[in-house]
Amino acid sequence: MSRPLYMTVGAAGAAILALYVPQFEGVILRGYRDPIGIVTACAGHTATAVLGRPYTREECETLLVEDLAEHAEGAMSCVDAPLSTGRAAAAVSFTFNVGVNAFCNSTFAKRLNAEDPNACEELDKWVYAGGQKLPGLVTRRRTERAICEERIG
Repeated sequence: MSRPLYMTVGAAGAAILALYVPQFEGVILRGYRDPIGIVTACAGHTATAVLGRPYTREECETLLVEDLAEHAEGAMSCVDAPLSTGRAAAAVSFTFNVGVNAFCNSTFAKRLNAEDPNACEELDKWVYAGGQKLPGLVTRRRTERAICEERIG
């Protein structure tokens, strides 16, 4: 079981994630296929999602908290450099979307580890899924970059 989210990204980071990730993902109370065909439920839950199964709001909230904590641990296991609240929250949101392996192998993670002041600009490159540029990802990355740069939060 993962550590509570606030223990990995702090209370402010957890609040940012709880606010923005459901907006990015949308909350659908049943199992469905996402734009690239992955079976998903609730707010981006994929691990145990069942196509067509109904989910309660409470189940979805529990899954989101668990999923965010798991992705936070995964993301932070790849970053040795100290991160601001915004950078940590953006890294976790990004990881939630692309997966731990993709984050850990990304130039974004490498630039965070290098304490590059312009690391957040890497988010702009991750707007494709299934070979298509998706407007939802453009919007998500714009917001994640603003969080990363602590222009919103």
